[in-house]
Amino acid sequence: MNFSSKLLENAVYEFSKLPGIGKKTALRLVLNLLNKDQADVDNFGNSIMKLRREIKKCSVCHNISDDEVCDICNSNKREKQIICVVEDTRDVMAIENTAQYFGLYHVLGGLISPMDGVGPSDLYIDSLVKRVANSEVKEVILALSANMEGDTTLFYLFKRLKDFQIPITTIARGIAFGGELEYADEITLGRSIVTRVPYEASLSK
Repeated sequence: MNFSSKLLENAVYEFSKLPGIGKKTALRLVLNLLNKDQADVDNFGNSIMKLRREIKKCSVCHNISDDEVCDICNSNKREKQIICVVEDTRDVMAIENTAQYFGLYHVLGGLISPMDGVGPSDLYIDSLVKRVANSEVKEVILALSANMEGDTTLFYLFKRLKDFQIPITTIARGIAFGGELEYADEITLGRSIVTRVPYEASLSK
């Protein structure tokens, strides 16, 4: 791809680093920005820089937050005795969009994947165990993607939590194997949360 401007080339290169953005799409985005008013471009740039500087992770659940503790953990309307364990913030957003779940969350920050060099110590698993140990949790829902990494993480979490003598459930398999929560439609995902099953029962299948 030949560029008439080094500034243009550099901007396209930076945009193309984003997931799912090829050089042609990056060029289209950059040219679109060039056609916008200077104030709009300044607002765009400032919002990205402010996001990177000021964004936090909730000290309780590790979800992305503007404050030290996120709005969900702070809410008096949530069921504090139920924790739904998810891979990342995108899964929190997907489940919230179903309007079928009213408990709290715990964001692991990824899945166990030895092939990628990700082990249990790289995730927020110890803090989950501490939350369960130090509070009156009555149920832990394991809502992880239906793939090899998700199943490996499910099994590890079950082993870490089973001695607490509380129900450990997993979302119903309305989501096909290999599917990720963020791409599931809201009706299917909502039904999977509502019709969750004991994790031990899923082991016998």
